[in-house]
Amino acid sequence: MGAADPKGPTTMTNDTREPEHHASPTATLLDELQLYGHRPFQDEPDPRPLPEAHIVTGAIADIFDALGAMFEDTRLEPDLDDLLWSTVSIFHRAADRIERELDTNEQAQKRMQREQDGSEVKSVELERLLAEGLTLIERRNAFEAMRDLAADHYETRTGSPWRPRSGSMVNRKALTAAMIDSRDFIAARKRAETEVMLPAGPKIGFTGGIDCTDHPAIWAALDRVYAKHPDMVLLHGGSPKGAEKIAACWADARKVAQIAFKPDWTRHAKAAPFKRNDALLDVLPIGVVVFPGSGISDNLADKARKLGIPLFDFRRGGGA
Repeated sequence: MGAADPKGPTTMTNDTREPEHHASPTATLLDELQLYGHRPFQDEPDPRPLPEAHIVTGAIADIFDALGAMFEDTRLEPDLDDLLWSTVSIFHRAADRIERELDTNEQAQKRMQREQDGSEVKSVELERLLAEGLTLIERRNAFEAMRDLAADHYETRTGSPWRPRSGSMVNRKALTAAMIDSRDFIAARKRAETEVMLPAGPKIGFTGGIDCTDHPAIWAALDRVYAKHPDMVLLHGGSPKGAEKIAACWADARKVAQIAFKPDWTRHAKAAPFKRNDALLDVLPIGVVVFPGSGISDNLADKARKLGIPLFDFRRGGGA
């Protein structure tokens, strides 16, 4: 029998078992879909359909029937009217909340339109905002319809019409207003009075210096644009002489609506002409006619170009 190995018994160090694996991102996504279905992220439009009309109608009727059966002929019946009113208010508040989100979306769309630089990233972001806005409109209209259905059930059970305690009750899809708050009415009337000052039609910007007096060239250029856009609205700087004065006379002769963006010297001092340029471009004209002028006209042309607005440039005897 041989001597014992001084190093002791030999141990197996190779583990032949399969090591543990972490779940792959794809497996995690598949598990999520199986458990919960598709759930859009916060920054992407929701592709899921709205509830079917007959399901909504039945569900709201069931809500009122259930509350009535639970509270009627009990000591809690005096609280039923207030609970039914609050039930209608749930849908009304939801519609108001979505309306505020829609306002935010509209401002984001306007900002993104100004930031368009021809890149795919900016274009895709604007498309996403547009799709999100359409979804918000559909959601708001759906909640207003639900509120009106609930209001009908409220009136049937209480004998009194449902009215919000503040604000207006408007159904934008049906273009009806059941109750208009006085503050909303006053604001709407002011907007209606200024509608004549908001002419429809494609907006065409115009800029040129006070030393530019080439009447035939200016009229010919504007006539070319007018032939293509007979419902155009002319935007100019309102200068009392020079190219912009000639453009204003052309608009008078052609019966074309015009908007004069005059510099606000009192408010903006030396920066007034440049602030005026920003205000004119905020209207997002579809094109700007540029005649020779000072650095102010060049500033307007440069900013329009960066926004992707086409220029009809006549500063060097050219033009589109």
